[in-house]
Amino acid sequence: MFSFEQLKETDPTLTFERVDVTGDECAILPRERMLDVAKRLKHEFGFLQMMDVLGSAQREKKGGFEVTYNLRNHVTKQRIFLKVRCDERDPHVPSLYSVWEGCNWHEREAYDMYGVIFDNHPDLRRMYMPEDFEYHPLRKDFPLMGIPGSIPLPHHEDADPRFDVANRGE
Repeated sequence: MFSFEQLKETDPTLTFERVDVTGDECAILPRERMLDVAKRLKHEFGFLQMMDVLGSAQREKKGGFEVTYNLRNHVTKQRIFLKVRCDERDPHVPSLYSVWEGCNWHEREAYDMYGVIFDNHPDLRRMYMPEDFEYHPLRKDFPLMGIPGSIPLPHHEDADPRFDVANRGE
């Protein structure tokens, strides 16, 4: 079974923080090493499938965003996780699209919802929000009821008027 220590054996300069994810191998890597490590995991260790990419906002400002890549080796049936952190002032991380093309949609979603910028992504544009929308709805500092007046919230004619958040306070 693969262990991140195997990467360190051939590259002693590699630093990472181990994290336990329900018994699966997980490492938080410096963003400048993500692309190199991803290529090695795919070509040397057989992690051919990128199953998922998740963005998340942490409570603290420094290292405020985290991107997690869920990888699988079909031969050994092992699953591992790669994580990278960035903060709000410099939300750049390398895109892993060149390693796993399936990252395309997932990285775009993390960009749209959190504002994480994936450097060298071939098509980094919004998926859910309009291109000119300047906010990122899943950030911790985003108002729960949205930005008043920015985008009209959906309304259904059968909706209970007590829950008409589109016209609150008017």
